[in-house]
Amino acid sequence: MIDVVIAGAGPNGLMLACELALAGVRPLVLERLTEPSPEQRANGLVGQVVRMLDRRGLYERLAAPGAVPGPTPRFLFGAFPLDLHDLPDNPLYTLMVPQRRIEQMLAERAVELGVEIRRGHQVTGLAQGEKSVTVELHGREPIEAAFLVGADGGHSVVRKLSRIAFPGVTRDSSVSRAGHVSVAQQMVGPGGELVVPGFGVVPPFQHLRTEHGLIAWAPFPGGDPLISAVEWGQPAEGEASLDELRDSVGRVLGADLPLGPPTGPGPHVMRRLFGGNTRIADRYRAGRVLLLGDAAHVHSAIGGPGLNLGLQDAVNLGWKLAAELRGHAAEGLLDTYQSERAPVARRVAMHTQAQSVLIQPGGDVTALRELFGELLAQSGVRQHLADLLSGADISYDMGPAGPATGPLVGRWAPDLPTLPDLRRLTSTGRPLLLDPSGVLDLGRWAPLVDAVPAPGLDTALLLRPDCYVAWQGRPAGAGRSTGRSAGDGLHEALGTWFKAP
Repeated sequence: MIDVVIAGAGPNGLMLACELALAGVRPLVLERLTEPSPEQRANGLVGQVVRMLDRRGLYERLAAPGAVPGPTPRFLFGAFPLDLHDLPDNPLYTLMVPQRRIEQMLAERAVELGVEIRRGHQVTGLAQGEKSVTVELHGREPIEAAFLVGADGGHSVVRKLSRIAFPGVTRDSSVSRAGHVSVAQQMVGPGGELVVPGFGVVPPFQHLRTEHGLIAWAPFPGGDPLISAVEWGQPAEGEASLDELRDSVGRVLGADLPLGPPTGPGPHVMRRLFGGNTRIADRYRAGRVLLLGDAAHVHSAIGGPGLNLGLQDAVNLGWKLAAELRGHAAEGLLDTYQSERAPVARRVAMHTQAQSVLIQPGGDVTALRELFGELLAQSGVRQHLADLLSGADISYDMGPAGPATGPLVGRWAPDLPTLPDLRRLTSTGRPLLLDPSGVLDLGRWAPLVDAVPAPGLDTALLLRPDCYVAWQGRPAGAGRSTGRSAGDGLHEALGTWFKAP
């Protein structure tokens, strides 16, 4: 019997496969498509997941050998420029790389870790037993597994087969048109901005709202630029076309913009999308079936939060599911996947819905934007938005962490200047005890947790495999040779998350 079947070889399913393999579990990934999709989807990563990939040693595979992530000095919120350069703690990291490259890298890493990926395998049914789930496939023999994870997108077959409700709202009042195009060279400024006669400047890689809609101009280096326009109350029929996109851009700008077909090699985008969905599964688990990424939540793509949310889901679920399979999970551990990640999905749904209102045309929205623009002049507001967009404001309930609970408990472990090899230490996916005194005693949990001397720290930290702090405290006898110490609350915190051998 297979440990875990993952339905879907997108970024989320592949990230989960890597996390499970790090923990000693060999999952099987099933993908409906026979080849990776050439369709251009996300254009990069935004938020805490950038640093999480770095903690697993994967960031430089997407950036450059030896590269380390850094915060971006500017971003967007609801078509407002978000200046972050003056924030004392800027948590918003970005990595601009196409989704298909992310999928390729994660697939390569999964294979390195011994994961099998089978393409052309379509899930058509499932049947749960007390100790396993049988996965039925189109034209192939069924597969029995201890768990099935649906990472098969917003139209998840696994979710539907498991009869998990997907409540939310669907809006069809807007239409978005996007495509790769060509423009006259004299219309592109030295900074990549688009200079439109009769309108003015359209800045690159930003959302620009007008009284008629929204436009975005993305002159990607080494390829054809991508332009998109969003309108309200403009229905369309038939296949999306360059003429339709050109007309839409003209209406949004109130000026004609000559757009030609793309001239470089493909694949090229030419698409039309109506409205949008904001939906969150009413449960992330049904017996031995779990949902991941878009199968568990869908929302507007504004601000690019999707991969940050989904990949962090995978990192949260991976170590917990592996612990369940290997008999190391504390009671109820797997249920914390939903209790921790569903509130994060609700926050993403909240801020993407708010941004979707701010970009709409109309005088009322213009007045709202005027007030919101005044608020953005305050650094505290911009810090709040940066924390929200990045996921840096997430704080989990870590249970009985004992009397030594500190301000870092429940939060993602920050970079530690006195511990420059934290990336190497976390690349194994194992829990870590960072012990500045060298006297902390892991007791029965010693086989499950790596104890690392950290003499430069002024506090001891217990990190879960997903890099969230489960315990913080100063051990008894720190700095003195008084023998081993249990540390106030350390064993209680260990017992919350790990079942001792």
